[in-house]
Amino acid sequence: MKEIRTRFAPSPTGFMHIGGVRTALFSYLIAKHNNGSFILRIEDTDQTRYVEGSIEVIYNTLRDLGLNWDEGPDIGGKYGPYVQSERKNNYLKYAQQLIDEGQAYYCFCNEDRLEDLKKIANNKKIPYKYDGKCRELNINEVQKRIEEGEKYVIRFQMPRTGKTIFDDKVYGKITVHNIELEDLIIIKSDLMPTYNFANIIDDHEMDITHIVRGNEFVSSTPKYVLIYQAFGWNIPEFIHLPVIKKEKDSDKKLSKRDGDATVEILKEKGYLNESIINMLALTGWSPGNEKEIFSLNELIEVFDISGISKGNAIFDVDKLNWFNNNYIRKLSIKELCQLTIPYLQKSYDLTEKSSLWLEKLVSIYQEQLSYGAEIIELTKLFFEEELEYDKEALDYLQTIDTKAVISTLKEEIIKINDWNEENIVKAINNIKEKTGIKGKPLFMPIRICVSGKMHGPELPMTIFLLGKEKLIKRL
Repeated sequence: MKEIRTRFAPSPTGFMHIGGVRTALFSYLIAKHNNGSFILRIEDTDQTRYVEGSIEVIYNTLRDLGLNWDEGPDIGGKYGPYVQSERKNNYLKYAQQLIDEGQAYYCFCNEDRLEDLKKIANNKKIPYKYDGKCRELNINEVQKRIEEGEKYVIRFQMPRTGKTIFDDKVYGKITVHNIELEDLIIIKSDLMPTYNFANIIDDHEMDITHIVRGNEFVSSTPKYVLIYQAFGWNIPEFIHLPVIKKEKDSDKKLSKRDGDATVEILKEKGYLNESIINMLALTGWSPGNEKEIFSLNELIEVFDISGISKGNAIFDVDKLNWFNNNYIRKLSIKELCQLTIPYLQKSYDLTEKSSLWLEKLVSIYQEQLSYGAEIIELTKLFFEEELEYDKEALDYLQTIDTKAVISTLKEEIIKINDWNEENIVKAINNIKEKTGIKGKPLFMPIRICVSGKMHGPELPMTIFLLGKEKLIKRL
């Protein structure tokens, strides 16, 4: 049986979009589920979009997530090089083959003419398509214009009759009338291949068996198929993934302008690699049962193409928070501190705070923490002098008489010489005995005075971490 070979081929444009990383993940899972190979290839044919340092971003993001490649620019492989700009002469060779066989041609139409064609199509309210003017140029005229230095591109000659049919592993059989297809540019005027053509050549030469990409590329797939057929090559399996949307029932795609659209932003906010992988796996794919928490190895074991959805996928940040909270709750105290304390260091003055105090502080929020940076907001009551009160808390205080509880609490707190949690618990019990107040009317006013909120972590530990002096001022 032929080895399953998939690839992830990002452009080095400076960031890793959530959609691109999901493509990488699904490509990786298809390969590894079938004991195949996952290849990393850098698509840098459009040098105008290249951003310095982007390739390192790609490497670091994939490695952090555990998506290690079997072949790629940094580790090599028998199908290298794995950077498109290093394969430039290769593409010209194949383009020339298509010209020699009458399946491609030189096109000298300039931008002005193409713009005019687009305006005509727009006025007629029909889709724009290049009219094929240069298809019929004879070889002598072509040669003369090239020798005179006239700029040109090379276009693939689409058939004007018949249909192109291909099977997509997600969307099934797709049929397109060839007359609808534009003669695709395969070599640009700078002699670099277009994205589409370079992909085809590289996928063939690297023996890629399965191509995973977003469903926005479904419309261009018939052109791929026709070029494969023109060369007489085997056509790989196509797996088109549903577009990731920002919200349910919305046409808005998740874009880099959205706050959580790149892995870098998620990592900066303190989302764990495991939760990002888990969320992306279930964005447009289902295991067919109720299970939601998966390790990467578990995903490799159960992943099946049949579970990929045809409909839009929603990147649900609330769901991501739920995943991340599940993983945060499993962290050791050391790991929790490594995740959260850097955020506190950037936001607050910790010079007088001991490492033990910080450990206790972050540990009381471990159960509720959704992502690392959230620790800043959760803990601000310990660092800020002016306390902010929730409306819910203020409304509650209007319903009961808190004077006895608060005044007695202040008396009991002042008496404490050895500031520890055990003595704080005793002080609260003394209030209960002296006032006869217990339950919610006792604990809620204390919590509100301490934190400004009606809900939060264990009250005695919260009081201990706040400190005697700050608590008395607050009371």
